Amino acid sequence: MQSSNPVLNRLGQAARQERSQVQPPSFGAPAGYGYPQSGYGVPQPPAATRAMTIDDVVVRTVALLAVTGIFGAGAWILLPDVGGITAIAAIGSIIAGLVLGLVISFGQITNPALIVPYAALQGVALGLVSRWYEHAFSGIVIQAVIGTFGIFAIMAVLYKLQILRATPRFTKMVIGALIGVVVLSLANYLFYLFGVNLGLRDYGTDGKVGWVPIVFSLVIIVVAALTFVLDFDAVEQGVRFGLPEKYSWYCSFGILVGLIFLYYEILRMLSYLRR
Repeated sequence: MQSSNPVLNRLGQAARQERSQVQPPSFGAPAGYGYPQSGYGVPQPPAATRAMTIDDVVVRTVALLAVTGIFGAGAWILLPDVGGITAIAAIGSIIAGLVLGLVISFGQITNPALIVPYAALQGVALGLVSRWYEHAFSGIVIQAVIGTFGIFAIMAVLYKLQILRATPRFTKMVIGALIGVVVLSLANYLFYLFGVNLGLRDYGTDGKVGWVPIVFSLVIIVVAALTFVLDFDAVEQGVRFGLPEKYSWYCSFGILVGLIFLYYEILRMLSYLRR
């Protein structure tokens, strides 16, 4: 069975290769060939790897969210509002989290020893950014949290009811739109650093905001929400492929990335509307 998600196709092939390499030994195989002898002298095959389940993904996603929340709360409470330490923590966590996230994504890494630190780094960045927004717009953080998980729940229901499905065409459209908004956002910021704002973003906290940044932010929120359909499909296809349990970490990582991306954009949108 082929998935519309190319990453899951590759993971499925890798999982099938792993399973095909585990062959039960013949009863006449002598000891010392990698199969320990039982008390009856019958060679025992290596233990089979348990396949991932949806529950595995749910548990790991909740665990990653807990790590993100704990480190976010710690950064919010423990680090000063201003100062060199806070600046280093903010910039360092953002850059390190970005690099680690790219390594995990392109390397298709399933090791929690890298995925959990990613959640911790993102937690520090989230805590500091959220505190900055909260100081500028009281109550905005709880609104963004409710909005983020509300949209996530809506997308889960739409996927469960099969209103939205990750068809090949849908997948291409979402990935293309995601690449487009990210490239435009980066281009706008780079121009802004050189004193030119393309008008897609507003980086201040006061004054009126035009309709272009609001519309652009709304488009990003819609695209971010649609990426959850790809995440849900990845989990579903991973279970159907019979991927090993360790791949549930990779699926949980994808969901966490989507939630953080959506949260940041909702924060920005709310700041526009509050102004």
